[in-house]
Amino acid sequence: MNGNSSQAEIKMVLASPRGFCAGVDRAITIVEKALEIYGAPIYVQHEIVHNKHVVQRLRDDGAVFVENVDEIPEGSHVIYSAHGVAPEVRRRAEKRNLKVLDATCPLVTKVHGEAQRYAEKKHTIILIGHKDHVEVQGTVGEAPERIIVVGSVEEVASLKVEDENKIGYITQTTLSMDDTSEIIDVLKKRFPKIQGPAKDDICYATQNRQNAVKALSKEVDLVLVVGAQNSSNSLRLLEVAKSTGVKARRIESAAELKVEWLEGVSDIGITAGASAPEDIVQGIVNQIREMSASSRILDLEIVKEDVIFALPAVLRTV
Repeated sequence: MNGNSSQAEIKMVLASPRGFCAGVDRAITIVEKALEIYGAPIYVQHEIVHNKHVVQRLRDDGAVFVENVDEIPEGSHVIYSAHGVAPEVRRRAEKRNLKVLDATCPLVTKVHGEAQRYAEKKHTIILIGHKDHVEVQGTVGEAPERIIVVGSVEEVASLKVEDENKIGYITQTTLSMDDTSEIIDVLKKRFPKIQGPAKDDICYATQNRQNAVKALSKEVDLVLVVGAQNSSNSLRLLEVAKSTGVKARRIESAAELKVEWLEGVSDIGITAGASAPEDIVQGIVNQIREMSASSRILDLEIVKEDVIFALPAVLRTV
């Protein structure tokens, strides 16, 4: 990797897999199908995915995004976002006779199920995650009196639990394996009887994208992570890239690209969070082409993804 000016040839290496995962793809399709079948407006609890370009496009098509189901007219259609919702939200929706289409990612639903099973056994539940993230808030709602959210190794030290023999842990799906493994190790040392899920809660797409960005970082001078500021998995990708020692930046669209970023750079790696659409990635690629005298593009495929999550039954016939 030679340091060249932005006028020299730039090699762009695109990580694969990148961008939309099966859960995000399913959630967006549910909104599109609902608009097609039932017509506007279709109400959506929270941003369907954390990407303003996707949200704005769906808003233009007639989706109305709300943070509280009590804002939705009685009897309307409502879609729960990919991040999931607490049971209390479901109860309020039922009270308003809302017609529910659930776009919760099946992998998030799995974590909710784990929380329910631990709660039924009267276990204290340690939820590894960021307490302000909407996915975590939805999971906490499954058993608010039993769930303790832990976001760091330091927080484990001050944990107080009712019975050290009745304790289990679950995790937010979009964290990095590196983040969770360290906390899990400390939890197991402090609470030897702690139980965990049979299969890791970190979603396949999160893990695949993190593995891809690690491999990508070895090949380039600069990594661009395409994703929103409020996209947890995009922020994790940025952290993973930086942890390898490579220079890395988060970027939401081609409009944010600065020519000075390309100075002294000959190889640029590009990846995208699970909620970032491919047309945004291609817009950035085209902008880099315009900024450089010449460029070429390579794909770095780490693993092939072929996961598909089924749509709700009521939408499958159309």
